[in-house]
Amino acid sequence: MKLADRSLRELLAAIRDPSPTPGGGSVSALAGALGASLLTMVAAMTKHRAASEEDVERLQAAASRCAELSAALERLVDEDSAAYDAVVAAYRLPRGSDAEKTERRNRIQAALGAAVETPLEVMRHCNDAIETAATVARFGNPNAASDVGVALELLAAGEKGARLNVDINLAGLDDQAYVGRVRDLVSVLEAEATTGAAAARAALQSA
Repeated sequence: MKLADRSLRELLAAIRDPSPTPGGGSVSALAGALGASLLTMVAAMTKHRAASEEDVERLQAAASRCAELSAALERLVDEDSAAYDAVVAAYRLPRGSDAEKTERRNRIQAALGAAVETPLEVMRHCNDAIETAATVARFGNPNAASDVGVALELLAAGEKGARLNVDINLAGLDDQAYVGRVRDLVSVLEAEATTGAAAARAALQSA
Protein backbone atom coordinates (compact mmCIF):
# COMPACT_ATOMS: atom_id res chain seq x y z
CA MET A 1 0.00 0.00 0.00
CA LYS A 2 1.25 3.47 -0.87
CA LEU A 3 2.19 5.69 2.05
CA ALA A 4 -0.26 8.33 0.87
CA ASP A 5 -3.10 5.77 0.97
CA ARG A 6 -2.53 4.82 4.61
CA SER A 7 -4.47 6.21 7.52
CA LEU A 8 -2.76 8.88 9.58
CA ARG A 9 -2.18 6.38 12.39
CA GLU A 10 -0.63 3.86 9.99
CA LEU A 11 1.57 6.49 8.38
CA LEU A 12 2.90 7.70 11.73
CA ALA A 13 3.57 4.12 12.75
CA ALA A 14 5.51 3.56 9.53
CA ILE A 15 7.61 6.65 10.21
CA ARG A 16 8.31 5.51 13.78
CA ASP A 17 9.41 2.09 12.55
CA PRO A 18 13.23 1.63 12.56
CA SER A 19 13.31 0.72 8.85
CA PRO A 20 15.00 3.42 6.68
CA THR A 21 11.83 4.36 4.81
CA PRO A 22 9.72 6.35 5.09
CA GLY A 23 12.29 8.81 6.35
CA GLY A 24 13.12 12.48 6.29
CA GLY A 25 12.62 12.88 2.56
CA SER A 26 9.07 11.56 2.62
CA VAL A 27 8.30 13.58 5.74
CA SER A 28 9.61 16.71 3.99
CA ALA A 29 7.28 16.08 1.06
CA LEU A 30 4.42 15.50 3.49
CA ALA A 31 5.15 18.77 5.28
CA GLY A 32 5.04 20.57 1.95
CA ALA A 33 1.79 18.86 0.99
CA LEU A 34 0.21 19.91 4.27
CA GLY A 35 1.37 23.50 3.80
CA ALA A 36 0.05 23.68 0.25
CA SER A 37 -3.24 22.16 1.40
CA LEU A 38 -3.66 24.83 4.06
CA LEU A 39 -3.07 27.56 1.50
CA THR A 40 -5.64 25.93 -0.78
CA MET A 41 -8.18 25.96 2.05
CA VAL A 42 -7.68 29.63 2.84
CA ALA A 43 -7.66 30.71 -0.80
CA ALA A 44 -10.89 28.78 -1.47
CA MET A 45 -12.86 30.30 1.41
CA THR A 46 -15.96 32.16 0.31
CA LYS A 47 -15.21 35.01 2.71
CA HIS A 48 -12.13 36.94 1.66
CA ARG A 49 -10.72 40.44 1.19
CA ALA A 50 -10.49 40.46 -2.58
CA ALA A 51 -12.35 43.63 -3.55
CA SER A 52 -12.04 43.50 -7.33
CA GLU A 53 -12.81 40.81 -9.86
CA GLU A 54 -9.14 40.70 -10.76
CA ASP A 55 -8.15 40.06 -7.15
CA VAL A 56 -10.79 37.34 -6.83
CA GLU A 57 -9.30 35.66 -9.90
CA ARG A 58 -5.84 35.87 -8.35
CA LEU A 59 -7.10 34.19 -5.20
CA GLN A 60 -8.87 31.50 -7.22
CA ALA A 61 -5.71 30.90 -9.25
CA ALA A 62 -3.74 30.57 -6.01
CA ALA A 63 -6.21 27.99 -4.72
CA SER A 64 -5.99 25.98 -7.94
CA ARG A 65 -2.20 26.14 -8.05
CA CYS A 66 -1.77 25.13 -4.41
CA ALA A 67 -4.14 22.20 -4.89
CA GLU A 68 -1.97 21.01 -7.78
CA LEU A 69 1.19 21.42 -5.72
CA SER A 70 -0.31 19.56 -2.78
CA ALA A 71 -1.16 16.63 -5.05
CA ALA A 72 2.34 16.64 -6.55
CA LEU A 73 3.95 16.69 -3.11
CA GLU A 74 1.66 13.88 -2.00
CA ARG A 75 3.02 11.74 -4.84
CA LEU A 76 6.57 12.62 -3.83
CA VAL A 77 5.97 11.19 -0.35
CA ASP A 78 6.03 7.75 -1.95
CA GLU A 79 8.54 8.58 -4.67
CA ASP A 80 11.15 9.65 -2.14
CA SER A 81 10.86 6.39 -0.23
CA ALA A 82 11.08 4.43 -3.48
CA ALA A 83 14.18 6.38 -4.51
CA TYR A 84 15.93 5.63 -1.24
CA ASP A 85 14.90 1.97 -1.35
CA ALA A 86 16.61 1.79 -4.76
CA VAL A 87 19.80 3.22 -3.23
CA VAL A 88 19.75 0.59 -0.48
CA ALA A 89 19.13 -2.17 -3.03
CA ALA A 90 22.06 -0.98 -5.16
CA TYR A 91 24.44 -1.01 -2.21
CA ARG A 92 23.38 -4.61 -1.47
CA LEU A 93 24.36 -5.88 -4.92
CA PRO A 94 27.15 -8.47 -5.03
CA ARG A 95 30.71 -7.27 -5.60
CA GLY A 96 32.72 -10.45 -5.88
CA SER A 97 33.96 -10.04 -9.46
CA ASP A 98 35.16 -6.98 -11.35
CA ALA A 99 32.01 -7.10 -13.48
CA GLU A 100 29.83 -7.18 -10.37
CA LYS A 101 31.74 -4.29 -8.85
CA THR A 102 31.27 -2.23 -12.01
CA GLU A 103 27.54 -3.05 -12.17
CA ARG A 104 27.12 -2.24 -8.49
CA ARG A 105 28.93 1.09 -8.82
CA ASN A 106 26.87 2.08 -11.86
CA ARG A 107 23.61 1.12 -10.13
CA ILE A 108 24.59 3.07 -7.01
CA GLN A 109 25.37 6.16 -9.04
CA ALA A 110 22.08 5.94 -10.93
CA ALA A 111 20.10 5.40 -7.73
CA LEU A 112 21.82 8.30 -5.97
CA GLY A 113 21.04 10.54 -8.93
CA ALA A 114 17.36 9.67 -8.68
CA ALA A 115 17.52 10.20 -4.92
CA VAL A 116 18.80 13.73 -5.61
CA GLU A 117 16.17 14.61 -8.21
CA THR A 118 13.22 13.62 -6.01
CA PRO A 119 13.96 16.02 -3.11
CA LEU A 120 14.85 18.67 -5.67
CA GLU A 121 11.28 18.39 -6.91
CA VAL A 122 10.07 18.75 -3.33
CA MET A 123 12.09 21.95 -3.03
CA ARG A 124 10.67 23.31 -6.28
CA HIS A 125 7.08 22.54 -5.33
CA CYS A 126 7.47 24.00 -1.84
CA ASN A 127 8.93 27.15 -3.38
CA ASP A 128 6.06 27.45 -5.83
CA ALA A 129 3.57 27.18 -2.96
CA ILE A 130 5.50 29.72 -0.91
CA GLU A 131 5.35 32.09 -3.89
CA THR A 132 1.55 31.92 -3.90
CA ALA A 133 1.33 32.50 -0.16
CA ALA A 134 1.68 36.28 -0.48
CA THR A 135 -1.47 36.38 -2.62
CA VAL A 136 -3.35 34.21 -0.14
CA ALA A 137 -2.11 36.32 2.78
CA ARG A 138 -3.13 39.55 1.07
CA PHE A 139 -6.58 38.58 -0.18
CA GLY A 140 -7.59 35.61 1.98
CA ASN A 141 -9.91 35.57 4.97
CA PRO A 142 -8.18 37.54 7.78
CA ASN A 143 -9.54 35.09 10.34
CA ALA A 144 -7.40 32.41 8.68
CA ALA A 145 -4.15 34.37 8.95
CA SER A 146 -2.73 31.83 11.40
CA ASP A 147 -3.44 29.07 8.87
CA VAL A 148 -1.36 30.91 6.30
CA GLY A 149 1.39 31.29 8.89
CA VAL A 150 1.33 27.58 9.68
CA ALA A 151 1.40 26.80 5.95
CA LEU A 152 4.51 28.92 5.54
CA GLU A 153 6.28 27.14 8.39
CA LEU A 154 5.38 23.72 6.96
CA LEU A 155 6.52 24.70 3.47
CA ALA A 156 9.77 26.11 4.83
CA ALA A 157 10.35 22.88 6.76
CA GLY A 158 9.61 20.83 3.65
CA GLU A 159 12.00 22.89 1.56
CA LYS A 160 14.81 22.75 4.12
CA GLY A 161 14.29 19.07 4.83
CA ALA A 162 14.45 18.27 1.13
CA ARG A 163 17.68 20.26 0.91
CA LEU A 164 19.23 18.00 3.55
CA ASN A 165 18.33 14.97 1.45
CA VAL A 166 19.76 16.53 -1.69
CA ASP A 167 23.04 17.22 0.12
CA ILE A 168 23.47 13.76 1.60
CA ASN A 169 22.90 12.04 -1.75
CA LEU A 170 25.10 14.45 -3.67
CA ALA A 171 27.98 13.46 -1.40
CA GLY A 172 28.07 9.98 -2.92
CA LEU A 173 28.03 11.01 -6.58
CA ASP A 174 31.11 10.88 -8.79
CA ASP A 175 29.88 13.33 -11.46
CA GLN A 176 31.24 16.55 -10.03
CA ALA A 177 29.89 18.66 -12.89
CA TYR A 178 26.39 17.49 -12.05
CA VAL A 179 27.03 18.00 -8.34
CA GLY A 180 28.11 21.58 -9.02
CA ARG A 181 25.02 22.33 -11.11
CA VAL A 182 22.73 20.95 -8.43
CA ARG A 183 24.46 22.92 -5.68
CA ASP A 184 24.03 26.10 -7.72
CA LEU A 185 20.35 25.30 -8.26
CA VAL A 186 19.87 24.59 -4.55
CA SER A 187 21.34 27.99 -3.69
CA VAL A 188 18.89 29.66 -6.07
CA LEU A 189 15.95 27.71 -4.66
CA GLU A 190 16.91 28.59 -1.09
CA ALA A 191 17.15 32.28 -1.95
CA GLU A 192 13.76 32.14 -3.68
CA ALA A 193 12.18 30.44 -0.67
CA THR A 194 13.58 33.05 1.70
CA THR A 195 12.37 35.92 -0.47
CA GLY A 196 8.94 34.38 -1.02
CA ALA A 197 8.39 33.63 2.66
CA ALA A 198 9.43 37.16 3.62
CA ALA A 199 6.93 38.63 1.12
CA ALA A 200 4.15 36.42 2.46
CA ARG A 201 4.90 37.31 6.08
CA ALA A 202 4.96 40.99 5.19
CA ALA A 203 1.56 40.60 3.52
CA LEU A 204 0.22 38.93 6.66
CA GLN A 205 1.43 41.73 8.88
CA SER A 206 0.03 44.47 6.67
CA ALA A 207 -3.32 42.78 6.14
